[in-house]
Amino acid sequence: MKIEQPTNAFQFLNQICLLVLTSLAFSCTSPTPFQELLETQGRQYDLLVRNGQVLDGLDSIPRLADVLIRNDSILFLGEVDTASIVVESIIDASGKYVTPGFIDTHAHGNPLEGPNFENFLAMGVTTICLGQDGDSPEYGDIRQWMDKVDSIGPGVNIALFAGHGTLRQLSGVGYKPEPEPAEITKMETLLTGAMDAGCFGMTTGLEYTPGTYAGDEELAALAKIVGSKNGLIMSHVRNEDNDAIEASIQELLRQGQYCNVQVSHLKVVYGKGEERAEEILHLLEEARKNSKFTVTADIYPYTASYTGIGIVFPQWAKLPNDYEQVKREKRKELLEFLRRKVMARNGPKATLFGTAPYAGRTLAQVAAEQGLPFEEVLLDIGPGGASGAYFVMDEALQGRLLEDPHVMICSDGSPTMHHPRGYGSFAKIIEQYVQEEQRFSLAEAVRKMTSLPAQTLGLQNRGRLQAGYHADLLVFDPKKIKARATFSEPHRLTEGLDWVIVNGKVAFQDGKLKGRQGKVLRK
Repeated sequence: MKIEQPTNAFQFLNQICLLVLTSLAFSCTSPTPFQELLETQGRQYDLLVRNGQVLDGLDSIPRLADVLIRNDSILFLGEVDTASIVVESIIDASGKYVTPGFIDTHAHGNPLEGPNFENFLAMGVTTICLGQDGDSPEYGDIRQWMDKVDSIGPGVNIALFAGHGTLRQLSGVGYKPEPEPAEITKMETLLTGAMDAGCFGMTTGLEYTPGTYAGDEELAALAKIVGSKNGLIMSHVRNEDNDAIEASIQELLRQGQYCNVQVSHLKVVYGKGEERAEEILHLLEEARKNSKFTVTADIYPYTASYTGIGIVFPQWAKLPNDYEQVKREKRKELLEFLRRKVMARNGPKATLFGTAPYAGRTLAQVAAEQGLPFEEVLLDIGPGGASGAYFVMDEALQGRLLEDPHVMICSDGSPTMHHPRGYGSFAKIIEQYVQEEQRFSLAEAVRKMTSLPAQTLGLQNRGRLQAGYHADLLVFDPKKIKARATFSEPHRLTEGLDWVIVNGKVAFQDGKLKGRQGKVLRK
């Protein structure tokens, strides 16, 4: 390089100053984010996930990044110099996506009896919400239940809700249509205690007893408690039939004057078409515009529901009424009701039993085997004698509901339920709705299964991949995700999740349970 000679002393001084400033600039270069990490956090780490395409749960565009973890927390996202650290385990995520763990906003199961929850882990779920449909563990002090679960160590994280039906039972209200003021006060006290213990809100199951007996005054009083604690009411609404769904949602929206509300497993039973879905979504959107609280819903990607056979029985044949007495005194009326109800729900071929002794057979098949009208079979079984799947939904309608940006994904499933949704829901979203039908992007699917439910539930530092957040994350190739569960084989595990990490530890890898790393989350 040719250096021009200064023509005078002034130019010479200018060159000297320029060289000094340039030297200072190089010596004062700011440290990189990774260098800053080393300065503040040291060089010892537990887990490094390298070279993955990171979808953080919110951004729509993936980025190539490493994820560095210590204990149960993400400490760094970005480029990691492996020569500068000591790390216990390294996962090579080259050619795969790294996402937050999925959050199931409506799930079932008993961690005290079956704590593994392998079905959820296999489809990428790292957190489930229990206490659904108004039914939660019957503990006067729910902290006792939480402590028991933590002592066992569940396979997934658990966010618990207080069940409205359970509050009725614990308070002594039971099946009363109109509780006394003192009894409502007792329910309020129980709910306050549950939320102070860490519950995320309350669930209702207004299609089931005893919740079905609750009126607006009772529900509003409890909604005010939930709102005062910044919680959420998740509701299995009173009636999901096509001619009653709007009124049922409006009932929930009245509670939404006082707190955040969510429609559980949104569906329109025997409704048809995308236009019908638009009407329901418009109702929710208008409520959202006019409320200071959140108005959301969750949904599972199957057109068959699953619940107790009592769903087809009249209220007057269920508790607290004596069923045997009803059979004797109203037999003809009950048979007529059952026939009309089942035929309105697509007939006996559309009811698939999921419990013994008829598991895997339709109501039509059982009736043919016994040589009886199907309503006589139901009469013998009774409202509490079986559970089953009911093929009562329309694919076009449900698919449009599922696409809405305010609708998140749930399974409404459990490890033991005879329905594939408990083993396949989250995988089906990726396999069918992202890969095959391209209804939305992988990033949008991930958002609906991670950051959206985390924000809705009020989960602290979960649902995103971000420094300072808890290390619940997945590594997978979306093209390899397969929902293998079917109605004939509902307990087949999802394939394709390479690694499932819960609270910084590998919980599931290549189709195998590696350890129970979950815990009870407290709001």
